Amino acid sequence: MDVIEYFEYAIAVILYVYGYNYLRSQCAYDVALGGLLASVYHLTRIESGIDQPEEVCIKVYIPRKNPRIPSIFWVWKSADFQERESYDMLGISYENHPRLKRILMPEKGEVLRKNSSAPG
Repeated sequence: MDVIEYFEYAIAVILYVYGYNYLRSQCAYDVALGGLLASVYHLTRIESGIDQPEEVCIKVYIPRKNPRIPSIFWVWKSADFQERESYDMLGISYENHPRLKRILMPEKGEVLRKNSSAPG
């Protein structure tokens, strides 16, 4: 893990320690044709009661060539299938994910990338 990847993982751990213990959702998208990819995390902290949750959204931008970032599975177990879907649909590799494999699509292609064509 290089310094940037360590920093991203450290931010996740710090947010968990500060009470953001619920990963509401994780998704990914293609920012622009030929540009960056993004992995997005929506975290919730329910400290003052269920009617006043605090929420934070984190976006991690990843280069299109060899897109990889640390998995947050070890912080929020609910990231399991969400990171697998982002891997399957956009080709983002979540390092240290225990079961990173395709779950929806054929073995070739990242169908949600703007420069992709549907497998045939």
